[in-house]
Amino acid sequence: MAATTTTATAVALQQAPTSFRSTSVSPANLSFSGGLRLQTLSLKLAGKSLRRRGNSNNNGGASGARMADSAAGSYAAALAEVAVANGTLAETVKDLDSIEQLFSDESTFKYFTSPVVSLEEKRALLDDITASGKLQKHVCNFLNVLIDSKRIDLIKEIVKEFELVYNKLTNTELAVVSSVVKLEEDQMAEIAKQVQKLTGAKNVKLKTVIDESLVAGFTIRYGSSGSKLIDMSVKKQLAEIASQLEIGDITLAV
Repeated sequence: MAATTTTATAVALQQAPTSFRSTSVSPANLSFSGGLRLQTLSLKLAGKSLRRRGNSNNNGGASGARMADSAAGSYAAALAEVAVANGTLAETVKDLDSIEQLFSDESTFKYFTSPVVSLEEKRALLDDITASGKLQKHVCNFLNVLIDSKRIDLIKEIVKEFELVYNKLTNTELAVVSSVVKLEEDQMAEIAKQVQKLTGAKNVKLKTVIDESLVAGFTIRYGSSGSKLIDMSVKKQLAEIASQLEIGDITLAV
């Protein structure tokens, strides 16, 4: 199974100006810049509460998925708006990377989304996690908002949506590099330079994935939803050879 880690490679990276005005971000009534524990916060976006409601018409399915995506995007846009306003956009995206790693642990995700675990227990655990000071105060409070609103189940989607907002604000191209073993820093830097040349992006962020099925070499996915692929893997070369010889898949004995 492929394992995923995250690394950011700077290519002509200049910190995004703190004077961004995101016209695509339209949150309303957001306030979580105070202390770590804010019991009475309510978050409203576009004039509508994002608390969970029952589905009386039982549409579910794709409709429910679209609503979840919309809510996640709204929360991500709201957090980005706060980060831009207080000049901590770069730091906030790093915090979101840490949160992504935290909730990638299935037991942690299930604990925070479990209906049988009380809000007090969830808040207490969150306080323990954030007590180290590794997360900014407004990010800690944002997590408390999600817990209080019973929308912590959206955290993975929110992280993805926040990354999209961040990339747009900073003209950053995201590329996913898959390889059999971890690549060296100079190799990653060269890949980032090539992606920058291809896309014209001001910045490039690389995410690395370990994929042993490639045999050797690497692949790079970039563009909208990873629509563009550069395949430098031995797996591809073997497939091309097999195709030319009109034989089945070639496998290597390990």
